[in-house]
Amino acid sequence: MERLWLANLAPGTTDEELKALCARYAPDLECTEVRREDGDGSRPAAILSFTGKSTDSLAKLKHRLDGLYWKERRLACSTTVL
Repeated sequence: MERLWLANLAPGTTDEELKALCARYAPDLECTEVRREDGDGSRPAAILSFTGKSTDSLAKLKHRLDGLYWKERRLACSTTVL
């Protein structure tokens, strides 16, 4: 299963904000799960799972979010197979 890994999130970013960000750039995808990744807290990260996805839609979302300046942070994004 492919998922989206999103890092360098602003502290305090909510799951709802992440879902809204993804919906803005990929309205055909529905984020069904946000799993936070542990770390030292300096670059919070999350793995997002989707329904209704096609490989093409997820790749386009990754391309759009990678490097996006959002909430005073430059996001790092990639797809991952889990």
